[in-house]
Amino acid sequence: MTEFFLAINNWPLLLAQEAGGGGAGAGGGVLDGLFGSMMLPLLLTMVLMYFLLMRPEQKKRKDMERLLANIKKNDHVVTVGGICGTVVAASPDSKVVTVRIDDSNGTKVRVLRSAISQVGSPEEAAAEAKAAE
Repeated sequence: MTEFFLAINNWPLLLAQEAGGGGAGAGGGVLDGLFGSMMLPLLLTMVLMYFLLMRPEQKKRKDMERLLANIKKNDHVVTVGGICGTVVAASPDSKVVTVRIDDSNGTKVRVLRSAISQVGSPEEAAAEAKAAE
């Protein structure tokens, strides 16, 4: 145990010895070795995280934006709150969509495009999810 503490206390001295005594011709020594050997795995990890986490999320967001921009009359939609309905009026430049939620008495609700979680009835979404598995 005492050898461990001696090694920790002499760490700067060990680095200086590994670096070649600090002479003008020293090639960088331990610090270049540490950064050179750690940089490659770090970069590989960052690239892997990008392709496994960030890129699929960006693609999913772009697909949803495209889907919301193409909403038209008579599309079945489900809102974030779970309200199912049929689009009655959807202007391409408007942020608001009018959705009919009850056919018997014609109840309509205006919702933001961003509040629509899926286009298509819940049954269609369940069938697509089952087919994808």
